[in-house]
Amino acid sequence: MAKAFWIDQELDRDRDGRYGAHVRKHVEEFADSFGDIAPVTFACVAWRMAVPPAMSPGHVRWDRRILEASCVRNTWDGTLTAEVRMVSPLPEQLTSSREWWRDRGWRGWQEIFGQFVEPTQEDLTRGPFVRASLLVQAPIPLEELPPAPQGPHDGVEEAAHRALAVLVKELNALLAPVLDRF
Repeated sequence: MAKAFWIDQELDRDRDGRYGAHVRKHVEEFADSFGDIAPVTFACVAWRMAVPPAMSPGHVRWDRRILEASCVRNTWDGTLTAEVRMVSPLPEQLTSSREWWRDRGWRGWQEIFGQFVEPTQEDLTRGPFVRASLLVQAPIPLEELPPAPQGPHDGVEEAAHRALAVLVKELNALLAPVLDRF
């Protein structure tokens, strides 16, 4: 089974706990979550701080077919929603016939060093692109998330690490079967 997400423990060890240091340096980012009865805001901030552009390379890494991933608080009921955009094969309606293709020079997803990238503005002047992607929006269970710390000196680093571990586990359970299909 594909692994959609993982925490880069090796890089973190090589850089003397860089995620923990990053959390300590930017602890004010968590201010709105301190003392919150729900762990959602805290988990979302922990995620945002662990992925690019906040950390490059990210503390949380993902399969090369995943283009972006975020965690957001659902405005309807305050639950946690994951939003993940990933590269997808073209739909069968397009691949079953190339009649629409008509020698126009259509291109799909470009890869640079094994990473899928969007075409540059220059690329777009040279020909048409058709790139399929999936947007997955799904609720993430809250049961295993750590409670939000009461303040900046209340185990923020440890709670952020635990929140990431839960989010990675839940996202893998959700998305690995999807990635296995293409």
